[in-house]
Amino acid sequence: MGRLDGKCAVILGAASKDNMGQVMARRFVAEGAKVLVAGRNEDILQDISVEIGGHYALCDITNREQVFALAASAVEKMGKVDIAINSTGWGLLKPFLENTEEDLEKMTKLQYIGPFFFYQAMLEVMGKGGSLIQISSATAKIMLNDHAAYMGTKAGTDHVIRCIAHEFGEKGIRANSISPGLTDTPMTAAAKETPGIFEAFDKGYPLGRINTSEDIAAAAVWLSSDECYMTGENLQVNGGLCLRGNPTSKDIQESVAKHMQS
Repeated sequence: MGRLDGKCAVILGAASKDNMGQVMARRFVAEGAKVLVAGRNEDILQDISVEIGGHYALCDITNREQVFALAASAVEKMGKVDIAINSTGWGLLKPFLENTEEDLEKMTKLQYIGPFFFYQAMLEVMGKGGSLIQISSATAKIMLNDHAAYMGTKAGTDHVIRCIAHEFGEKGIRANSISPGLTDTPMTAAAKETPGIFEAFDKGYPLGRINTSEDIAAAAVWLSSDECYMTGENLQVNGGLCLRGNPTSKDIQESVAKHMQS
């Protein structure tokens, strides 16, 4: 028996090949869940849905109509929604003083307003009980240079998750965040190819390595299972990064320079 037998999950943010959303989808199916993956790239969503024997739906989280249609589609295709995960994000790296009004509006729509609508839509179809999960970031708690818009909106959604936990716990709904640190994913592949960047982060992890998507999938399985008696919390699944923190811009530059010389 799997830990999620009989459960139906929606994972938004699974439309990039082998990204965190897809890793979670594979793990959830392995644990016995039915899964509907969602995002903006139909070809990739079709491929992963066929691979896992699940379903897919197109959804732009910044579009309220599409978000609520996603919830309705999930119920139509799976019969119910027990688990809803938002794994979307935009890792904007930009000096604080250079952030434009357009940057902030885009980031707010993607990482605060859109997730708010996602929570509303999924809460409406969850009925009596379920697990709502926001994939957040360790940077919502600790510092990283040139990342303020990203960090601020992630921190905002973390607090909204606490509000949901407070208000909807009486209906059996749990709401929690998971906060990875730097994660080895296709999105960070370009940075990994530059010698010295990943190495600059290594010393911040007491457990000796940066995150993998599998780390986050494992945490999401537990939060989604009947074993979980937790709500309104932010799981720092990042190998102890919050004990030490991320490197500064100067640290990263020095690490890259060192590796370029060697």
